[in-house]
Amino acid sequence: MKIVIGMSGGVDSSVAAALLKKEGHELHGITLQLWRGDPKRGIEWYERACCKADVARQVAQKIGIPFTVINIQEEFEKEIIDDFCKEYLSGRTPNPCIRCNEKIKFGLLLKKARELGAERLATGHYARIEFNSANNRYILKKGVDSKKDQSYFLYRLNQEQLSAVIFPLGGLKKESVVQIAKELELPGAEFVTDAEGEDYRSFLEERIPEAEHSGEFADTGGNVIGKHDGIAFYTIGQRRGLGISAKKRLYVIDIDAVNNRVILGDENELFKDELIADDINLIAIERLTAPMDVFAKIRYRNPAVPAEIMPFNEGKVKVKFKEPQRAIAKGQSVVFYDNDIVIGGGVIS
Repeated sequence: MKIVIGMSGGVDSSVAAALLKKEGHELHGITLQLWRGDPKRGIEWYERACCKADVARQVAQKIGIPFTVINIQEEFEKEIIDDFCKEYLSGRTPNPCIRCNEKIKFGLLLKKARELGAERLATGHYARIEFNSANNRYILKKGVDSKKDQSYFLYRLNQEQLSAVIFPLGGLKKESVVQIAKELELPGAEFVTDAEGEDYRSFLEERIPEAEHSGEFADTGGNVIGKHDGIAFYTIGQRRGLGISAKKRLYVIDIDAVNNRVILGDENELFKDELIADDINLIAIERLTAPMDVFAKIRYRNPAVPAEIMPFNEGKVKVKFKEPQRAIAKGQSVVFYDNDIVIGGGVIS
């Protein structure tokens, strides 16, 4: 089978490529040049810039497959960076990795794979795809390694994308992947840790100076208690970096983008037992027509917890949790599970 393998230069995609090559598939490695980064932030940050193309090229040479770097900086800027900035300016907390998977890795890269005549696109994600003959749908499942499972980031994939994608690492644990890389002496095998998140505040300050638009801190009773630096620099649940003195600990409870206000309050005010999600994408089922018991996950590092989902106005979904959840943030994604099967998900509104 002819397969395009997305290669980042990291250990996961490198091992995925090696495993597919060992199975006898005709492979073509591709690294997407997403953006150049900024050398002023330090050489490590500059060289990383999401993918290590030089390392990926070395891996491709090691296992004997053709390799191409495709520059999509313009597309990435438009689809991911611009949206990221717009969301923060609106007082929301976006998840660019989810959007990047939908629009770039399994959108644009899949298109490139088909242009090369490939039957499938493979990546190093920790997730699994199966076909459910009972309802004639592809389903997305958690990876076997619960600590590294990435199904949360993949919930926006549609049936067409799922039918064309392979996740060779879905049935493996990270420790096994690292061991395989060492045994095969793959270049870059020492890069086994995930990249730390960048300082989004300094990025926004440089990218959109209008983000520094001062406004009012207010308590939940509407009383003004201070000044903030700009709503883009705050997220629900934040305590540190508020720059305000008080007799008790204060947390960001809400962000009022219309009035340029950041609402502060006690930690107990962060807990909510329901949310509304829009921009819904369903995978395991075609549509939601009645209430359904699920396990819902409101951010990647949070556990999936018992909840009930039900249809809401204009294609939205209401999620009612069995127990109140802390710091539900607009712009983040809520993903619904039936044990290890991804039912679908949406964006918290």
